[in-house]
Amino acid sequence: MGKLTATAVKAAKAAGRYGDGDGLFLLVGPTGARSWILRAQKDGKRRDIGLGSAAKVPLALARDRAVKARSQIEVGIDPVAERRKAAGIPTVREAAALVHAETRKGWRNGKHDKQWLSSLETHCFPAVGDVSVSDLDGPAVRDVLASIWLTKPETARRIRQRIISIVDWSVAKGYRDVPLAMAAIDKSLPRQKRTDRHHEALPYADLPDFMAKLRSRESVGRVALEFLILTAARSGEVRGATWAEIDLEAALWTIPAARMKAEREHVIPLSDAALRVLERAKQWRTGTTKDDALIFPGMKRDKPISDMTLTKVMRDMELTAVPHGFRSSFKDWASETTNFPNELSEAALAHAIPNKSEAAYRRGNMLEKRRVMMAAWSAHSGLEPENKILRIAK
Repeated sequence: MGKLTATAVKAAKAAGRYGDGDGLFLLVGPTGARSWILRAQKDGKRRDIGLGSAAKVPLALARDRAVKARSQIEVGIDPVAERRKAAGIPTVREAAALVHAETRKGWRNGKHDKQWLSSLETHCFPAVGDVSVSDLDGPAVRDVLASIWLTKPETARRIRQRIISIVDWSVAKGYRDVPLAMAAIDKSLPRQKRTDRHHEALPYADLPDFMAKLRSRESVGRVALEFLILTAARSGEVRGATWAEIDLEAALWTIPAARMKAEREHVIPLSDAALRVLERAKQWRTGTTKDDALIFPGMKRDKPISDMTLTKVMRDMELTAVPHGFRSSFKDWASETTNFPNELSEAALAHAIPNKSEAAYRRGNMLEKRRVMMAAWSAHSGLEPENKILRIAK
């Protein structure tokens, strides 16, 4: 016979635990909220199992649930896991797969797509993958992050963001009531050493010699790298470039917003040197007249060359600089050796403008001014005569 009565349950107002016997308790919180819990022990491990709100679960039903839960524990069944399955609440692993499937459609980076789940599989799922999203708590997440917080800081930050996405999704789906208290978790983690990682760049003074060596042999990777340098574009923008984006008559390359990091259309004025690169690239069109054909195709003609193709060109020339670093080379050259205003080189690099007033002021793409600057950059590279720049400037 239990110690509590239905009347006593209704009368319980003060915060605390009220025992009924055999591990069943009525828990009254500081706000007056009342719930049933079963304190059970198996193999030396004690745990509290929630049996529902006292406002919805009467004493008799709470006793029945306690009996059933104790019986399940005795035969090795986890009553919480069984209840979770019945309610259709996914595990962290299952929820991650659902979140990934829903959100990957909006990603442009295939590498990010592959890494999203694989990083969780390596660093998160071994510890909490089989935990219900409703039961995932701050201490468990903190321990997952702490294991790699200092040794793999960038990976840890990405894991943190992915866990937040999974939990927020679970809240939105009704699988849990509240998100994680990330502020408390963050404060409990040690401070990471800040490392400013920059892409290693070739000094702009070395560019003429480099370009001469680059042009000593002909390959799709070398020609693509030359085009990247002359346009100060990103690797992905060059590798994905199609003939449909090129206006040879107007000497313009228009990169659609969908292929830009800032998701804004970017127009690049092409110097004569850049146009000559495109003439050489026509040898890889394999006779097609399709405008959507890639300018720099890979081994499979419908696939672009890989990022490693460009990197390998640099390695074969025994350089530690990377292709993306040529954007820094261009910026340093423009800042240190020319009178071109800063906003002109920033526009050439398609950098986002954080200041809204400045962005409105610079809304025009300043194509003709940039055309002069890109011709000067080509001249510095040893691929344009200086007098051509003077003619453009006039």
